[in-house]
Order: sequence, then C-alpha cells, then structure tokens
Amino acid sequence: MNPLLQNVLIVSLILGFAGMEWVSRRYRDTVHATANDTRLELLMFVSLLAVAQPVALLGSDALAAWLMPGQRGAWAHLPWWAMVGILLVADDMTQYWWHRLSHTPLLWPLHRAHHSARYMSIRITYRNNFFYYLLMPGLWLAGVLLYLGFGPVYTGYIVVKIAVILGAHCAWRWDEPLYRVRALRPLMWLVERTVSTPATHWAHHALSNADGIGHYKGNFGNLLFFWDVLFGSAHITRHYPPAVGLQDDLLFGDEHWVDQMFYPLSHSKRAHTALRPGGRPYDDAAPVAHCPEPPPTTAR
Repeated sequence: MNPLLQNVLIVSLILGFAGMEWVSRRYRDTVHATANDTRLELLMFVSLLAVAQPVALLGSDALAAWLMPGQRGAWAHLPWWAMVGILLVADDMTQYWWHRLSHTPLLWPLHRAHHSARYMSIRITYRNNFFYYLLMPGLWLAGVLLYLGFGPVYTGYIVVKIAVILGAHCAWRWDEPLYRVRALRPLMWLVERTVSTPATHWAHHALSNADGIGHYKGNFGNLLFFWDVLFGSAHITRHYPPAVGLQDDLLFGDEHWVDQMFYPLSHSKRAHTALRPGGRPYDDAAPVAHCPEPPPTTAR
C-alpha cells in the first residue's frame, strides 16, 4: 500500500469514527472531558507521532543495519500472508503481553493514564504515559521487520489495526445493534473472539468488576482479541459497564496531566497514587458509593 494512501485512510478512519460519535450523540451525552484530559490526550497523540514512533522505528532500523548489515530487504520475498502472520506475532501479540504486564505494579504507572479517563471515545485511544510507547517492544520489532522488507504489507496491516483499535474505544458502540440481529449471532460470536470490540474493550476500562461485566484485569487484546482467548484472559458478556475510569481518581481527584504523562520524571503529590516511587493506589476492590462527586484535579 502506498504510504500516502495509508495516511489518507487513517485520517478517514479517525474522521469517520469521530463523525459517528457526533451523529449518534454519544459524544455529547457521555464524553465529559476536562482541560486536564484534553492536554494529556492531545500532547500524547502529538508525542506518539513526533517522538515515540519515529524513535522506535528509526532506532530499530539503525540497530538492525548495525547488527545485520546487508540484510535490508532480505525477507521481502515472503508472501503477504506470511508477513501478516509474523506481524501479528511480533507486533500484536507482543503488544498484548506488554499491555498485560502494564497492569502489574511495576509498569502500571506507564499505562495508568489510559484508564484514568471517565469516558470512552476515540480521543483516549493513544492516551498513555510518554514512555509507554517509547518502550513498547512491538514498535521496535516492527522497525526490524520494516528493515527486512515488510514495508508494503505493514502499511496495510497498520490501517486495519488502527481501525479495530479506534472502533474498540469509540463512544459509538458499533457492535451493539449487531448483537440484536438473530441472523448475525454466529458471525458476531466469531468476530468478538477474533478482534477487539467495544463490548470487550469497554469491560477492560470498567470502574468495577463487581457487576460481572467489568474485566479490567483481562481483555488486553489490541487488534486480535484472540490472544485473550488463547491465553485465558478473555471475558465476553455483550454488555457494557455502567462506568469507566479509576476508583482512586473518583475518591481523591484526577492526577495532573504532567504526572500522568511524564512519570517517573514528574511525581504526584496525592496521598493515594501509583505516580510516586513507593506510592500505592487506592484499593480498587473497595466501594466508592460514598463519594458521588469527585474532587477537583490535583493542583501542582
């Protein structure tokens, strides 16, 4: 696929999903973002495009040229389906494990920002800590595969992946009406076990697991939900959690965008936090009903 066509398709996907969020009125009714949210999401999107992605892809290309001189384009003869299979393992499966490890105490501070939004929308798709993408193994491995000749297939692969990821985060739940069509039940059974859908990914962002819908300790897949099925972290209900976000934010106020984006270079001053060395977040198994209105964003 031509890189120009790739960029046109990606922009069209973003505009298309954004348009559906607006037309369905889901954005107006459910997305209540603060200035703190907007700064984090906008600056993370820019930093991903301008810093993290170029550093990872160009850096791995340079490392490959140093360690494997003369191998540029060496795998370009592979059929497209073989390249796709290798990309699914080297990029998407490693991202599944990176995401899963990011829900452990060690890496949670680098991923916490993605779950701190109290809404689902395409605008949170790349909301993360700056170092989350810079250290993502899949990006570096993709750079090596590009060096080996995967360029023409990678451009098409990344368009499909972005389409699925945007759709999984979109405020407009594209899968919801399809579940109600009896004739589509066999197809949707296959779809929801193959790729990430709003129902499975919204469950991952749930505020609580108590209702049997939320599953924030599973459903880690990005493009393929199949990895969750294969590795035992899948939870499929075809329902959507009533609330998303983090309980410690609900109780103690949002973390400042600078701390969320640049930890460990910037540390939170909040009492319960993962964004400070030695800090511990609020126990997410505790009830939150006693705090109906969240405090304001933590001041700097």
